[in-house]
Amino acid sequence: MKSALVGSIVILFIVSSAWAASDEQSPYAQKQTETWLQLQASGKAASPTPQINTAAERDLSLQRWLETYKYKIPEYYEQEAGGKFSAGSK
Repeated sequence: MKSALVGSIVILFIVSSAWAASDEQSPYAQKQTETWLQLQASGKAASPTPQINTAAERDLSLQRWLETYKYKIPEYYEQEAGGKFSAGSK
């Protein structure tokens, strides 16, 4: 009983310290993401060479987009239609 109590306290300490560490990293990651998004929106890091599409490229991309409407999206997918998944077991 005593070892279970000590084990529970140790686990609680580890979990709480990991939780605090993840909170400390979050503002940095958020700030970095916001900086990248602002950089993209402002265009300050844009290439000086404009990227242009030819008329043929525009027609092909429009055609691919229009062809997506030829197929109806099923309401339900069959369970076995997706194939198999292995979680790395040998």
